[in-house]
Amino acid sequence: MFKNLTVLRVAEAGPDDLAAVDQALRRTPFVPCGPTQAESRGWVPPRDEAHAPLVESLGGQRLMRFRLETKRVPAAVVRRELQARCAHIEATEGRQPGRREQRELKEAIVQALLPQAFASRADVWVWHDVRAQRLLLDTTTARRVDAVTTALVEALPGWRLEPPSTQLSPATAMANWLASPLEDWPPHLAPGREVELRGDGDSPPVVRLLRHVLQTDAMREHLQQGKRPTRLALDWDGRVQFVLTESLQLRRITLDDGVFEANDQGEVDRFDADALIITGELSSLLDDLIAALGGWSHPSSPA
Repeated sequence: MFKNLTVLRVAEAGPDDLAAVDQALRRTPFVPCGPTQAESRGWVPPRDEAHAPLVESLGGQRLMRFRLETKRVPAAVVRRELQARCAHIEATEGRQPGRREQRELKEAIVQALLPQAFASRADVWVWHDVRAQRLLLDTTTARRVDAVTTALVEALPGWRLEPPSTQLSPATAMANWLASPLEDWPPHLAPGREVELRGDGDSPPVVRLLRHVLQTDAMREHLQQGKRPTRLALDWDGRVQFVLTESLQLRRITLDDGVFEANDQGEVDRFDADALIITGELSSLLDDLIAALGGWSHPSSPA
């Protein structure tokens, strides 16, 4: 459900009534691409069941799901067809098409070939942590983050989102942790076995270590040379493993199998049980992580 997390702060939230939120999202439901449509996006039920609500509330957490569908004509196919048409014009009319005409020909080719193109879909889970007033997106792709947040703010007037900003930047905190003995690390956090370090300058040196013990003299030497961590694998309480980035994104999230041992519900209840476990674990992880970064850099406006 959540393999990655982009963290945003909810500075102001819109309507609190669940039915009102669901009704607002229903104004922009997902509809598959038409024959000549290159892209479509909209909201789908989190349970992926027809006529189900577009927002689910479980244990004080709200879950939504946003779908993006794109149809792409391969660039090589367009280029080959464009060359053929330009050659035909030159042979029959004795002239070469200019840039503007070539651009118009290219657009016409794409429109003609779109009905034959395959559509690809991507779903982004959207989680509103109501207690902590955080919005979590299951993507680290800037284009998808922008698409989802724009759609959410447009659907729910009154919402205002802010990027995360902590007292201590993730890069500085990660460097401090790596330079410290394990007993001085923040509570519940421990190093994994992966790190990326980057230096300064126009062509900065980059060091990547995989499956490697990180607290070594060589690591401290890299830090003393001015390299700073941009990614660091972390373990939270032996329950969740993830990679923290310098922009406070969580990547490659993995929950330990033991976390789900108590979930022996039937298939009908599995969505609720899994969602409660995942959001509960990740919400507590985020509380500890943000505390380890000194908390937010400034208080958010009342939501």
